[in-house]
Amino acid sequence: MTIGAEDVRRLLASPDADTALVVVEGRAAVVAAADLNSPEYRGALQVTTRQELLQRVGQADLSDRELAEQAEDLDTAVRNLGG
Repeated sequence: MTIGAEDVRRLLASPDADTALVVVEGRAAVVAAADLNSPEYRGALQVTTRQELLQRVGQADLSDRELAEQAEDLDTAVRNLGG
């Protein structure tokens, strides 16, 4: 699994709505919007932003089970894209 519950937790904990969950070189990372164009993240697959995830789940305070479910959904989406 590339995206785990802890990645989702870090994304939801970010104060910036534009913070993104990305996959780069086979690993997930939570990245500030300002850093997305940096050489370190160039070519990364943007999976979702904090704002998009909040719109989907409705709140930032999720249980461990809910975090795991969201991580599984996002990881499945990445796998379906071939990431």
